Amino acid sequence: MAQSVSARGRMADPADGRPEVDFSMSPPPEFFKLRIELMDEGSHRRVLADTGNLQLKIRCYAVGGGENALHAHHGQDHSFIILQGRARYYGPRGEERELVRNEGIMLPAGCYYCFENAGDEPLVVLRIESITKGGEDRDVRLGAHGQQIDPHAPENNREKPVRFRPGAFYE
Repeated sequence: MAQSVSARGRMADPADGRPEVDFSMSPPPEFFKLRIELMDEGSHRRVLADTGNLQLKIRCYAVGGGENALHAHHGQDHSFIILQGRARYYGPRGEERELVRNEGIMLPAGCYYCFENAGDEPLVVLRIESITKGGEDRDVRLGAHGQQIDPHAPENNREKPVRFRPGAFYE
């Protein structure tokens, strides 16, 4: 007799006569751990999981770091959740907000922002992004004058060398 999966994940005999789902066509889950090396200079990111439409990243920014050029991602909604440290976010209409552990910000596609590490320890954030309908390349960021901004350009405060804190991790 054929088997099916119950809501608890255990196999059960089908009782209603409906055809079973072909689980070989179902994508597998991705498991991940919130872990990243801490920084003394620069920034670092690690992709935790990616479906093509939704991506989870963990990022670390050294003291004084951040994404300091006002920019927007027009093909993705994304969010930052503070895991460690403090971040200060800025918007084009004078918005300013400091966020601490377990606080976050939702940035709809086309929302202009920049942020900085506002604390005295490495800033660790969980970045969640979802590609919107007709979305663009994930790395496209447009500045306040509509120009493409390289994420590693000096105006984005990423020209600093990367220096990891030996043996130190957020986890």
